[in-house]
Amino acid sequence: MLKELECSELSDGRIAIAQESKLTNLNIKPINLKENKMSSNSLNSQNMKLEVVVLPVSDVDKAKDFYKTLGWRLDADFVTDEDFRVVQLTPPGSEASIIFGSGVTLAAPGSVQGLYLIVYDIEAARAELVERGVEVSEVFHDVGGVFHHAGTEGRVPGPDPQRRDYASFASFSDPNGNGWLLQEVKKRAPGR
Repeated sequence: MLKELECSELSDGRIAIAQESKLTNLNIKPINLKENKMSSNSLNSQNMKLEVVVLPVSDVDKAKDFYKTLGWRLDADFVTDEDFRVVQLTPPGSEASIIFGSGVTLAAPGSVQGLYLIVYDIEAARAELVERGVEVSEVFHDVGGVFHHAGTEGRVPGPDPQRRDYASFASFSDPNGNGWLLQEVKKRAPGR
């Protein structure tokens, strides 16, 4: 039986745990915290990744066609009965998907706003969507320079003058009015 006695951090970031054993006087067991999937923070001990955003739509087939037009991968289209259908699509390069269908949400069609798609080149991404037949706003930045205002208030035409990451946008909506924003990020801020 092992009994934990003390811990100390090694120079390479590993933790050495000294344990008492009946067979030997002292065992030192290095643990690499970077490989440990659990955190010592009791408030957030598990990784949590956004997997799915549910969108309310009125016409499932029209929404499916729209998102396929964007070049999104169709992951699933399940119908269990006439009142329940689930369609899942994933944007290129994304780990998160969208789901819509019949009987999957009580929210009003078009009521979801402020969905972000992060792109490396805002102008190229906008041009690609326009080429695919999507109505996309002109590229803009916010008058305050930090985060865009709700709706169209505070929009200044053109990309951010300094081309700072997180500061240039373009917007579009799906056929139901669910609102999307393209946001340019070339280099993610630390920790994001």
